[in-house]
Amino acid sequence: MGKRAEQAAARYLRARGYRIWKSNWRWGKRELDLVTLHRGELVIVEVKARDGNSVNEPAEVVDPAKQRNIVLATDAFIRLYDCRRPTRFDVIGVAYGTNGVEIEHIENAFIPGVE
Repeated sequence: MGKRAEQAAARYLRARGYRIWKSNWRWGKRELDLVTLHRGELVIVEVKARDGNSVNEPAEVVDPAKQRNIVLATDAFIRLYDCRRPTRFDVIGVAYGTNGVEIEHIENAFIPGVE
């Protein structure tokens, strides 16, 4: 379900003008689901899949430990690719239910160093 959700999120973002730079980028044991560019910003997108009956919101699932891993991997990505752009962290929830697929996009879902 995770891979399918990432593909759905990528389609959603492309339709809104985002350019997918990397998907499933790994740095050691850490991973960035989608690394995108949008309006001059580097946008790191964490994708969360759930069935339609889940009670947790996508942003709630990205706890401080997960945020820290995302930020550490992003720092490595920025250094490796010498990327000098403003950076933000989004979360996309992809819910599968009886009515099909629903996508919730939370821009600026978290700010590094703020819990």
